[in-house]
Amino acid sequence: MGGKNKQRTKGNLRPSNSGRAAELLAKEQGTVPGFIGFGTFHSDLGYVPAIQGAEEIDSLVDSDFRMVLRKLSKKDVTTKLKAMQEFGTMCTERDTEIVKGVLPYWPRIFCKISLDHDRRVREATQQAFEKLILKVKKHLAPYLKSLMGYWLMAQCDTYTPAASAAKDAFEAAFPPSKQPEAIAFCKDEITSVLQDHLIKETPDTLSDPQTVPEEERDAKFYRVVTCSLLALKKLLCLLPENELDSLEEKFKSLLSQNKFWKYGKHSIPQIRSAYFELVSALCQRIPQLMKDEASKVSPSVLLSIDDSDPVVCPALWEAVLYTLTTVEDCWLHVNAKKSVFPKLSAVVREGGRGLATVIYPYLLPFISKLPQSITDPKLDFFKNFLTSLVAGLSTERTKTSFSECSAVISAFFECLRFIMQQNLGEEAIEEMLVNDQLIPFIDAVLKDPKLQDGQLFNHLAETLSSWEARADLEKDDKTARNLEKVLLNFWEKLSEICVEKINEPEADVKSVLGVSNLLQVLQKPKSSLKLNKKKVGKVRFADEMPENNKENEKCVSSEGENSEGSELMAEPSVSPSCSNCISPLRKKPLEDLVCKLAEMSINYVNEQKSEQHLRFLSTLLNSFSSSQVFKVLLGDEKQSTVRGKPLEIAKLVQKNPAVQFLYQKVTGWLNEDQRKDAGFLVDILYSALCCCDSNVERKALLDDLIEVELKWNSVLQIIEKACSSSDNHALVTPWLKGDILGEKLVTLAEHLCNKDLESTVSSEPYFSERWTLLSLVLSQHVKNDYLIGEVYVERIIIKLHETLSKAKKLSEAENNDSSVSFICDVAYNYFSSAKGCLLMPSSEDLLLTLFQLCAESKEKTHLPDFIISKLKNTWLSGVNLLVHRTGDTFKQSTFLRLSALWLKNQVQFSTLDVTSLQVLLSAVDDLLNVLLESKDANLLGAYIGSVMPDNSEWEKMRQSLPVQWLHRPLLEGRLSLNYEGFKTDFKEQDTKKLPSHLCTSALLSKMILVALKKETVLENNELEKIIAELLYSLQWYEELDNPPIFLTGFCEMLQKMNIAYDNLCGLGNTSGFLQLLFDRSRKNGTLWSLIIAKLILSRSVSSDEVKQHYKRKEGFFPLTEGNMHTIQSVCPFLSKEDKKEFIAECIPALLAWTKENVCHINGGFGHLAIFNSCLQTKSIDDGELLHDLLKILITWKKDHEDIFLFSCNLSEVSPEILAVNIEIIRFLSLFLKYCSSPLAESEWDFIMCSMLAWLETTNENQALYSVPLVQLFAYVSCDLACELSAFFDSTTLGTTGSLPVNLISEWKEFFSPGIHSLLLPLLVTSTGENRDTSETSFQNAMLKPMCETLTYIPKDQLLSQKLPARLIAGQKTNLPEYLQTLLNTLAPLLLYRARPVQIAVYHMLYKLMPEFPQYDQDNLKSYGDEEEEPALSPPAALMSLLSIQEDLLENVLGCIPVGQIVTIKPLSEDFCYVLGYLLTWKLILTFFKAASSQLRALYSMYLRKTKSLNKLLYHLFRLMPENPAFAETTVELSNKDPRTFFTEELQLGIRDTSALPYHIPHLACSVYHMTLKDLPAMVRLWWNSSEKRVFNIVDRFTSKYVSSILSFQEISSVQTSTQLFNGMTVKARATTREVMATYSIEDIVIELIIQLPSNYPLGSITVESGKRVGVAVQQWRNWMLQLSTYLTHQNGSIMEGLALWKNNVDKRFEGVEDCMICFSVIHGFNYSLPKKACRTCKKKFHSACLYKWFTSSNKSTCPLCRETFF
Repeated sequence: MGGKNKQRTKGNLRPSNSGRAAELLAKEQGTVPGFIGFGTFHSDLGYVPAIQGAEEIDSLVDSDFRMVLRKLSKKDVTTKLKAMQEFGTMCTERDTEIVKGVLPYWPRIFCKISLDHDRRVREATQQAFEKLILKVKKHLAPYLKSLMGYWLMAQCDTYTPAASAAKDAFEAAFPPSKQPEAIAFCKDEITSVLQDHLIKETPDTLSDPQTVPEEERDAKFYRVVTCSLLALKKLLCLLPENELDSLEEKFKSLLSQNKFWKYGKHSIPQIRSAYFELVSALCQRIPQLMKDEASKVSPSVLLSIDDSDPVVCPALWEAVLYTLTTVEDCWLHVNAKKSVFPKLSAVVREGGRGLATVIYPYLLPFISKLPQSITDPKLDFFKNFLTSLVAGLSTERTKTSFSECSAVISAFFECLRFIMQQNLGEEAIEEMLVNDQLIPFIDAVLKDPKLQDGQLFNHLAETLSSWEARADLEKDDKTARNLEKVLLNFWEKLSEICVEKINEPEADVKSVLGVSNLLQVLQKPKSSLKLNKKKVGKVRFADEMPENNKENEKCVSSEGENSEGSELMAEPSVSPSCSNCISPLRKKPLEDLVCKLAEMSINYVNEQKSEQHLRFLSTLLNSFSSSQVFKVLLGDEKQSTVRGKPLEIAKLVQKNPAVQFLYQKVTGWLNEDQRKDAGFLVDILYSALCCCDSNVERKALLDDLIEVELKWNSVLQIIEKACSSSDNHALVTPWLKGDILGEKLVTLAEHLCNKDLESTVSSEPYFSERWTLLSLVLSQHVKNDYLIGEVYVERIIIKLHETLSKAKKLSEAENNDSSVSFICDVAYNYFSSAKGCLLMPSSEDLLLTLFQLCAESKEKTHLPDFIISKLKNTWLSGVNLLVHRTGDTFKQSTFLRLSALWLKNQVQFSTLDVTSLQVLLSAVDDLLNVLLESKDANLLGAYIGSVMPDNSEWEKMRQSLPVQWLHRPLLEGRLSLNYEGFKTDFKEQDTKKLPSHLCTSALLSKMILVALKKETVLENNELEKIIAELLYSLQWYEELDNPPIFLTGFCEMLQKMNIAYDNLCGLGNTSGFLQLLFDRSRKNGTLWSLIIAKLILSRSVSSDEVKQHYKRKEGFFPLTEGNMHTIQSVCPFLSKEDKKEFIAECIPALLAWTKENVCHINGGFGHLAIFNSCLQTKSIDDGELLHDLLKILITWKKDHEDIFLFSCNLSEVSPEILAVNIEIIRFLSLFLKYCSSPLAESEWDFIMCSMLAWLETTNENQALYSVPLVQLFAYVSCDLACELSAFFDSTTLGTTGSLPVNLISEWKEFFSPGIHSLLLPLLVTSTGENRDTSETSFQNAMLKPMCETLTYIPKDQLLSQKLPARLIAGQKTNLPEYLQTLLNTLAPLLLYRARPVQIAVYHMLYKLMPEFPQYDQDNLKSYGDEEEEPALSPPAALMSLLSIQEDLLENVLGCIPVGQIVTIKPLSEDFCYVLGYLLTWKLILTFFKAASSQLRALYSMYLRKTKSLNKLLYHLFRLMPENPAFAETTVELSNKDPRTFFTEELQLGIRDTSALPYHIPHLACSVYHMTLKDLPAMVRLWWNSSEKRVFNIVDRFTSKYVSSILSFQEISSVQTSTQLFNGMTVKARATTREVMATYSIEDIVIELIIQLPSNYPLGSITVESGKRVGVAVQQWRNWMLQLSTYLTHQNGSIMEGLALWKNNVDKRFEGVEDCMICFSVIHGFNYSLPKKACRTCKKKFHSACLYKWFTSSNKSTCPLCRETFF
């Protein structure tokens, strides 16, 4: 075995290789071994250079080629394949000389490898050989003889690609003309190689038995034998005639071998097939040799006739025919009747065993070659043969295959005609052929429809035609008589079987159908088979013999066959010229048969009303519509004149039997109601019409029929038949175009529409058929013309349009069943088919109505969805037709003009909701997408222009927009107004109808979006105007403080439709858009100004683009409202220099003020407003300028104090004065914010006194808050108070130095109390009036600054407030009356709908909470030990509020599983509920923390009883986020802990709404943190009792986010504690979370170590022992247990627990005995001492312990002495 890394045998210096082995072998033996496999005969060839001196010769071959040749000798298939491909490539790429060096060794390699087992290798070999040939060309000649045998075999390879490659190589080497010559040159060598393979080789000689598996050896042998046989055939075919004689001897020796003849019986089909192919070739090329071997050929071929293998069959039958032709005495060597015919009969009887298409075409040539001696007696032979043939048709396989069936039938008729031709005049045979074969065969086929597909009737017609033609042309009277006799007999018998099939009351449907098909084919003999027949086996009787293939022709003309051939030629073929006429020999018997069948059928119809016979009659008349047949049908009935008919009709009836039959019979049949399918009756009607003489007669007849006789369903079928056949249409065209039918159809349309409006029966088939009729006459066109008169089409459409217009008045249920659906179908068909016709005006009106119904919402039209879908398809098809016509479409089209006008009216004057607008836009989208396809480039532009409102219409729509949008810009100081013009509210309007401006801008924007997909020309800057109006609508919506839901839905709809500024601007040229906006802003101000600011802010427009529009500052002065608003809007985006320029324009105007112009826009008001806008952006750093302006205001106050609204009634004040005051107050607020230089005392006095006076005005005018400017005045007044409060709250010792001396004291003693004494009552009264107004409402605007101001109220001022007494009867409280009133007044406001109120109340109550517990502490003795489980409620006002909030929260969160996070929408109603609930809990927990240990025990017992804390904890785990990371976290340092809601303090601000989405999650985390810190024991109890899923969620969350923080805080509190214990020291270790307490008294030392768990405070705190001196073990254990109990069950810190434990130990040492139930002096929960003593044993117990003892044991005995406890 080889191997790279194996140790070589000693002395073996070179690796082994095959070449060396061959060389050594040659040297030892002196001969050259050549071997393919292991054969030793002389033609064997080697596979590598292996001649003497191989090493030397080997070295002559190119090294690369040498390597490849060696690889080719390997056994591995992949190696050989790659090597062969490499060889081919090298042959192409290398020089010719190098390649020629390989030629001496190539034959050996080729001969071996071309027989390789792997087919890919064989294919690659031939491809490489071709490349070698192309390179070396004629230099291959010396090696041809050794190659050619294997090369021929390769061309016959069973693997087609390999064979194809070998043929390509052969053709590359030899052109076709040279190929015979090349073969002849090598013929001896080829023959020797092939004979050796056939005779000498075996599987074991071809392959090595030791290395090749048996299966592979056999496969190779079979393939080699097959290839050899085929190669011999190829050799014979290619050799020239003159070369054949030289090979005769070699073939004789081959044929003398028995092994050769055995291949005919070989088990492998491919070998048998190749064998028979070779036999055929031998017969053809060396016939004499085959004659000599007749005794072997005949049995070998003829006895294999039943071989049914599909591979073998074609070759076998070819060999059979060649054998019969070549070997004349072949029948001497086989027993035909015993051996051959039974086998043939078996094959034929079984339908060819699936090979009928192969075998049956050979049958006629076969029987034509049978000598008479073999077929005697002829009658029996042919009868049996044909019987077997017919029997083959009955097999299932034949029936199911059309091709098989056709082959059998074709063979039957060919053989029948041949036998008839050969034996004409022999009556017995003639009768046998017709009576026993043909007629029974037809009968069998008539019964079985499957067999009718095989074209039997066509074959029969062709057979009859040939007999008839021969009888007509035959000069020999005897032959003609014989044929006529045969035909007469045939018709007689055929008539019998046809009559038999029809003459039954319950005639078989299949048989009747068969008869009608047969008669139709016999009537029309032009149905030729020539196109349907296959070339293989086709018989042409005019020629000589079967056209098997070209070789056959030669065979047929061989000796002794001419006599039969001449007889075959005698039958003429049917000439095409007479194929359309019927021979007299057929015409009369066929007519007689038809009349007989017709008479029989009408009798059955008349007597038994047989449907089957009536259908048969219809098909008969379709082919045989003649007066004679109709006379037969009328029979003996007297020709009764039709009474009451016009004379013209009466004459026609009398003259024409077809018309008479129509009136007497057909009309009656047509009008039978129960008949579902009357199509065949209409066929009878058309057959009768064919018998009329002229179109006039037909029109008169049909007009009369539809007037009286026929129902609508019959008329429908008549018209349908006319549309389906041009012949039928030609018959009835005058009638279709006539007046009578037209008027009838108009009346029908009117009846249908009116009927449907009255009742709901349109779903019945009765009506459905009539609608189908209308649809048909409108939609069907013939040569671009309507079926009926155009005037009637228009009248029908008008009627349909009228009906459709009434659909809106019906309910949805009525519309479900109404005619709308049918009208849609009719209109759709009409529009779809009217391609070449122009639309009529009436159809455009119909189209408009269809469009309107689709463009309106269901609420208006009351149409169900399926009808709307139909309507849409219908009008789209109509518009599609409209836009594809040429010309100026918009001007021509009524629909386009009216639909544009209707759309304009819809959006401007109709009241649309979001759904209606969406439907409208969807319809417009569909319409415009169709219009895009128009060739008229201006169509879309013209359409949009006609929908576009003019400037006055736009202005009117803008003015109709509700003006609540002004609220936010006014509050935020972005705009200023000095008039009252906006008192309307949405509540006064319909809450669902969209303003017309929104609808119009949305519609036009949608239209532009669609139109600009294509380059559409828009005139008059329409694109820019539409974009501006869309932005106006969107800005209006954006500025609304609390937009209704339907407006939000409108904006969402625009987003979904991609209607946005960016999308529209990107579609066209908008260069003048910004100029348009600035022009409108400077003219009108308001929203136009805000749009500019919005565009700059969203970066849709760059600041550079805007800059050029305000370069000339003086152009904005004198001020108008538009100019002022424009400056205010662009102010935030101006540079400091630009702002200074504007301020420079304002200051002189403010200095030069007069009382008259101070309130004007171009006076003090306007200029101060602009100054405020500049100041608001923090860009004025000139303190002197600000002080100067303040001095101007002080001057105004001195000179004209009546302008300043101090403590006055605002009801009589003008809006101008109000507006000026608002701007002054706003300036003062901004002044305090941004002025860094100190103020003089007089300035402080002015500001603070003015502020208080304005607050008084605010307080006195609560009734006027609904007036927007008053609300704004209140807002800015409170805002000023808030700014002052914030200023003084933030003053420190460092900053007070710059303030006037008495300012702080004045603020605290006078101004601050003054503010809060006004605002707190104001808060109470204002919230009492409007409990349901939301925070975002303008009516609540002043709440924000007012509430923020109240958050600054000091505790002492809060306690001194004198509010109206508010006490609740039955409310348990220890608080004094003024505190209880304050609590009862403020606490309910935590439920208020506005967030500012809730937060302000929280801040005020938070300051009071620490004050409340002391009042319960004073009354603590009243909660003595007499109660078993004493409990004390936190403040009752808070708990009653909590109860309400719990119910509200249960509705919001109750259905959510714990652990599933709920996101509360900011500022929603639920948001306020949750916020109030969490704030209430923060207050309760603050109150709890301020209480003493004993009070905490009582409060916690109360919370435990009410289960309020449990509810809170469940809610918290629905509100806290999964990851409580702080939202505004910046990039932290890696060594710092991440910021979370637990690490960051919650800032409950009022103004800042940016963090609102995180408000509730952060607050929930804050409450959870407080709960864990202040109520750890209760949380632990809840956690331990919760279900497993909740238990795990809580544990995981707390451990991850809270425990570490709480542990750190506990340890830190121990470390920083200032609490001193007498006799006990406490230390803490932060890293190990441990607290160490050492207690010492006299000689006793106790050391305890307290360990906090990782999930603190949920897990139990462990207490471990340290040093213990002078204490008994039992006592030691008791104390450890006590400390553990205190730490686990008390709701406090570790220090508090330790203090409690020390107290307990101290009592022990003081002599107080333990309670013998809990073994503790101080109770672990309520901290009481043992006081209840047993009268018997005198032991004392805790009250709570005794209560638990009695309830758990169900006894009232002492735990120690077991005596009854009194």
